[in-house]
Amino acid sequence: MNRLIGTIAALFIVLLASEAKDFQDLLKQGNEHYLNGEYELSVESYRSIVDSGYASAELYFNLGNACYKSHNITMALVNYERAHILNPKDAEIQHNLEVAREFVVDRIEVLPEFFLWKAWVGFVKSFDADIWAIMSLAAFILALVLFLVYFFSGRMEVRKITFWTGVLFAFLFLSTFLFAAQQNRLITKHNQALILTPSVAIKSSPDENSGTDLFLLHEGTKVTVEDELGDWREVVLSDGNRGWLKESDLIRL
Repeated sequence: MNRLIGTIAALFIVLLASEAKDFQDLLKQGNEHYLNGEYELSVESYRSIVDSGYASAELYFNLGNACYKSHNITMALVNYERAHILNPKDAEIQHNLEVAREFVVDRIEVLPEFFLWKAWVGFVKSFDADIWAIMSLAAFILALVLFLVYFFSGRMEVRKITFWTGVLFAFLFLSTFLFAAQQNRLITKHNQALILTPSVAIKSSPDENSGTDLFLLHEGTKVTVEDELGDWREVVLSDGNRGWLKESDLIRL
């Protein structure tokens, strides 16, 4: 049995190593195509990695650059936005995203966010989810050690100090765990999308015939999906306007 488990573990490690090597080979291939001006081939290499389930800000950024050079501005926007979600502090990603946005026809006014929510999101985003998780784990271990000292120490002064310090680190553990979960949710549970078709009429209701045309949106415009009904999606713009369109007119970020 132990030999069987060892064999399975070894095979699993080999498969992981092989898959990582394949990703590295595709990434290298994509970079070489890009440097040689073969942008469509570069897009294919990068997209093969994405289709395999791997995601990173660097990969999306490279794919965005290749799409941009291939004159596919909408897919460049999609990948720059995805890279920005994973690494919102990267100045180069932000710059290329702003350059690509200049090609979007619609100019939507952004309503100001509630200042407390904006401050909360800004604080949570001050560290990556992994950093918050490491802080949470460290605080948990320290709290556990302090409580063990409290229970086994015979000195009253030590018990008082370790108890209240342990409470402090327990609070830090819960807080940083919450921040890590919130940061992860902001990255993975977002409902943002871009308009994929050249132009689409936004309807007052999810019905092709009875719904009134409210306004027109163009390719590359960013929206937030708030509701679903069949193959219809209710979207909200950054200026507060909302309406319905087909899922096929969108590409999720």
